[in-house]
Amino acid sequence: MLKTELFYLQKFDSIKSLRQQIVKYIEYYNNDRIKLKLNGLSPVNYRTQAA
Repeated sequence: MLKTELFYLQKFDSIKSLRQQIVKYIEYYNNDRIKLKLNGLSPVNYRTQAA
């Protein structure tokens, strides 16, 4: 998912900017992304709710 949604869609000037975008993407993917399979919650919220 990371490659298709981030890496292939943008051109990066440096390794540093690529690294920053990867960190932001992982944070979004785990904390903000809503999944219907998880009852409309993000993965982190779903795990927190189950605990």
